[in-house]
Formats: sequence, C-alpha cells, structure tokens
Amino acid sequence: MKKLLLLPVLLLVALGTSFAQTSSDSMQVRTYKPVRFLLAGAFEFGGDKVAEVQFTNGESQSIPAGQGVSIHAGGQFEFPKLDKFLLRATVGFKYVTTQADNAHIRLSRIPLHLTGNYMVTDKIRLGAGLASHQSITFKTDGLGGDFDFKGANGLIFEAAYSFIGLSYTAMTYKDEYNMSYSANSIGITFSGVFPKR
Repeated sequence: MKKLLLLPVLLLVALGTSFAQTSSDSMQVRTYKPVRFLLAGAFEFGGDKVAEVQFTNGESQSIPAGQGVSIHAGGQFEFPKLDKFLLRATVGFKYVTTQADNAHIRLSRIPLHLTGNYMVTDKIRLGAGLASHQSITFKTDGLGGDFDFKGANGLIFEAAYSFIGLSYTAMTYKDEYNMSYSANSIGITFSGVFPKR
C-alpha cells in the first residue's frame, strides 16, 4: 500500500523536474541580445543614365545611377519591451562597372542606411528609413573625364522573408553643374545577424 502511495509522488517529482528543465531551455532560447552584428548585401537596378560607354565593335553600355552591387556591415539593435521592433544601421560600398576589357570604368559610392523594422512574424520583416550615399564617383580609367556627384539623401523601404528581401530606394543625385539624375532603384537584398538567437 505504501509503495502505491509513493508512486504518484515520484511521478509528480519527475514531471516537475522535466518542466523545470524545459522552462530553463526556453529561457535560454529567448535570451535578450540588445546589439548583434549585421552583414547585408544587395543587387540593385534602376535610375537615370549618368554615362554611356561606346565599344569598338559598335555596341554601347549605359550606366544607371541606381544600379550596382553592394555589401554592408553594421548592427541590429533590439529593445527589451518592444520585441517586434528592430533598429538597423549599416555602412557599405556600392559599385557598378562595364563590360570594357581595356579599362576599369565604374561608378562607386558609400551607402549609409538607418531603418526601423517591424517583425510581422518570426521570419517576415518590414523596414523603412533613411538612406544616404556619399563619395559618389564616376571614373573612366583615363578614357575620359572623371566626375563626382554631391552627397545624396533619400528613403529606403524593404520587405523581407528570412534572409532575403526586396527593397526600393528613392534618391536623386546632383552633379557639379547641379543637374539632377534619378537614382531610384529596386533591389534584391540579403542579410543576416550574428550571433543567432
């Protein structure tokens, strides 16, 4: 009889220990990390033509102001009582070149991004914020005149699922003569934060 009475007590102790371990594991998964390293990249397309390169075979290639491949590094900031909101800040390098074999013709710039982000679900992220392009330079590698654009500011919007997303940047470049060029672009973005949760 005593053995039968001890059985439920032992079962309750075992269940309690198991629950405590599960709760402890859950607490570890949800550890709050206020700042994490952010690495991102993008392929962007669009904008007005800032230059056109003529090749010896009669073909030509234009260079749009918004086009380029970019890589960014920065941080993702989280808030203890606003777990669905994130702040992302990055600095990067954006670059586009031509098909010319005998010259390194390119348009380069340094993009700075600061965005507020809302996590709709664990994997769906919506972001919007400010974008700034600095050191905007077009170089012809000696085949023509090099020129610079003034620093430009604009807006950036992004919708992402997991590590891949779509972005839209609204921006205008101005050259030394104050002529305007649309640098609006649509992009495919990639991003990841470290360490993982």
